[in-house]
Amino acid sequence: MPNRLFLPTERQTSWLLIVGFLAVGEALYLRYLAIEHGPVSLACQGGLDSWLCTTFRLAIVLYDHAVFGWIALTAALLNLVRPSIALMSIALAAAGFGLVLHNAGLAGPAVALLILSLARPAPAVE
Repeated sequence: MPNRLFLPTERQTSWLLIVGFLAVGEALYLRYLAIEHGPVSLACQGGLDSWLCTTFRLAIVLYDHAVFGWIALTAALLNLVRPSIALMSIALAAAGFGLVLHNAGLAGPAVALLILSLARPAPAVE
């Protein structure tokens, strides 16, 4: 009997679509309506204390250390070794943030590894 490939079920695929769209949507919102929008960016840098400015500051700190890309790449590598929906969800969300928020140098290969992980054998059922 040939090994079956790691393919998400319909429910898991729906979950991955939701995770991906929410991550990319939040990253786009943060980038274009906070980071690159002049009045909001200046207000946050000037010390405004709101949830948007807190998220703005957190995203800048995480971007400076390429955290989005490293999380995406690490989770994608782990998913390549041992495929699971949890690792794929983490890698997909981090890659979505990384691609939109300029961590594409690490998030891009993570997406390629996620695609490659679909060709891996599924974990054995215990």
